[in-house]
Amino acid sequence: MRKLLVVLYTSLMLGANPVAADVADLRDGDMKKLALHAEPVPVPEAVLLDATDGEHSLADYKGKWVVLNFWATWCAPCRREMPSLDRLQAAMPEIAVVPVATGRNAVPGIERFFAEAGVTGLPILRDPTSTLARGMGVMGLPVTVILNPEGQEVARLIGDAEWDSESAQAVLGALVAGQ
Repeated sequence: MRKLLVVLYTSLMLGANPVAADVADLRDGDMKKLALHAEPVPVPEAVLLDATDGEHSLADYKGKWVVLNFWATWCAPCRREMPSLDRLQAAMPEIAVVPVATGRNAVPGIERFFAEAGVTGLPILRDPTSTLARGMGVMGLPVTVILNPEGQEVARLIGDAEWDSESAQAVLGALVAGQ
């Protein structure tokens, strides 16, 4: 009976959303740092540049769950984390893993890093003026934000994580299934 009350109370605290309560229970290891929002948060519009200065936006990913990762070539934790994001994309092709190099990151440096790290399944996208990062309150790197198919932020993890871990995949799988 007590366990039932705890689950019920947790559901009420998470906005009476049983899916959110289930997702919270799946967090283990690095995923314990993942903060789930009670309500989706709007995300500002911003232009992202690819390796050839082609323009893109997060609206390109509407309709899909997105793992949006803010990183930089000079950020050691970001460099450790990136291969796990690449493996996550390979393991869960139904979601979009979107790394965004924030600030001054030269395309040759990004390409060199991706080659050295064996990253082959992720796009090169840049936020050279940090417009999106600032608009989303990113104060340090890395930061990873989960966006729902409507393009709203539903969770945030500050710091690096093993995104291809069983816990990360379980959390993301539960979010996708609960939509």
